[in-house]
Amino acid sequence: MADRPNIQKAKIVNLNNQQAVTCHFNPDTFSLDRTINWNMPTTTGADYPQPTFSGGQASDLTLTLLFDTTDKGSDVRDAYTTLVSMSKVDASKKDAKTGKSEPPKCRFEWGKFLTFEAVITKLGEKFLMFKADGTPVRAEVTVTLKQVAEPTRGQNPTTRTEPRKIWVVHEGQTLDWIAYQEYGDSAQWRHIAETNNLDDPLDLKPGQVLKLTPLR
Repeated sequence: MADRPNIQKAKIVNLNNQQAVTCHFNPDTFSLDRTINWNMPTTTGADYPQPTFSGGQASDLTLTLLFDTTDKGSDVRDAYTTLVSMSKVDASKKDAKTGKSEPPKCRFEWGKFLTFEAVITKLGEKFLMFKADGTPVRAEVTVTLKQVAEPTRGQNPTTRTEPRKIWVVHEGQTLDWIAYQEYGDSAQWRHIAETNNLDDPLDLKPGQVLKLTPLR
């Protein structure tokens, strides 16, 4: 059989039951898409309207994950059944108001680079290698995640340390990711944007210094 590609580890955790699947993840590129809404009013007597910020939308993250069982010869689908279950309705969890169940929320973890809480909106399987009897032993699973908004919550000084006073931005970091790392709530990106007078929350540059102040 062919050699395995160069691989690294990532994890997706079911936040309903804490079951996790570990997967191989070594992207050539990595992108996190976020839409910022601006209203463009009609103007009279001017070339360009002045846009008005009207809020952000949840980020979308698409991942291609590699699963490989060539060393064991077992069915590769068994290696990611936990992941597939995260795309299906969890009958044990029901909305208190509607009484209806829904797929669980999950968290994608990739080293120190990214922690992303989301729901799965799309899942696809591509089988790359088979045994003589047709058993698949290598597969690429493409997962599309949509970020979930977390409720705003204050800080408990007895259990959480004071946020750092500054943050130096590194390549690939986004404002909502920084907010989650510091405050435990990605929605607090607005707090950071207001504190630092950021006109465009998406325009972060490597080396940029942000002030981080306690939540009121």
